[in-house]
Amino acid sequence: MLCNLAYGWLRPVAFPQVLWMTLAGVLLASAIFYFGFSKLAKKNIRRITDMVGDKICIFAFQEWTSYPLIVVMIGLGLSLRILLPIPKPYLAILYIGIGGGLFLASLCYYKHLLRPQDHVSSS
Repeated sequence: MLCNLAYGWLRPVAFPQVLWMTLAGVLLASAIFYFGFSKLAKKNIRRITDMVGDKICIFAFQEWTSYPLIVVMIGLGLSLRILLPIPKPYLAILYIGIGGGLFLASLCYYKHLLRPQDHVSSS
């Protein structure tokens, strides 16, 4: 959703400038993924894997302490978009960064989900 908003904001921008803005967003996404979201995804995957056999709530993929942070991030995103006079094409760089970082982190979950289970115990 974030990258889709960014795409709409970058559509009217001229080609040379949109290329640099997109590249900046992709670099930001890579940094956000590498330094933040990848570590969080791996931590969540370990925690979820340890819950095998327990009755698991659908919201258990995140620690409960992460949900207030998610609410704050949503509030900041809305504030940046609605209240502050930042031109949308510049805001698109941040949206590409966060949206791309979240997308890359989701690939960690899919990789874990789709890999052959190599922790099968021999009885």
